[in-house]
Amino acid sequence: MSWKRVCKATDVPENTLKKFWVDGIALIVLNYGSGLRAIPPVCPHMEEPLEESGVIANCTLTCTKHLWSWDLRSLDKLGETERPLGTYEVKRDGDDVMAFVDREIVYEFDNEDDMSDDDFFKKD
Repeated sequence: MSWKRVCKATDVPENTLKKFWVDGIALIVLNYGSGLRAIPPVCPHMEEPLEESGVIANCTLTCTKHLWSWDLRSLDKLGETERPLGTYEVKRDGDDVMAFVDREIVYEFDNEDDMSDDDFFKKD
């Protein structure tokens, strides 16, 4: 694959994210105010759909499910975040957002932690 049109820049307002499909591959476009990113549609922590749990504020993406965060300018992990975000290269072509999609970015998830969120947050 190569550079593919994902959406119009106006489809993703500042400080928001939106899911799109490109040749059968799902990705999220993030507009963090001073730039755009394209990432896989799930958090690299526990496969949480970022279209439901992702929030952008102050150039930071936070997955509200377990509070993992990344600086969208540098892609640095913040706080207790343990894994990096996978990213697709992005550019603007006029009003269009383009992503370089040569393969689907897929995270590997640990299966050893089968604890549910209810058990994790349960007080003894």
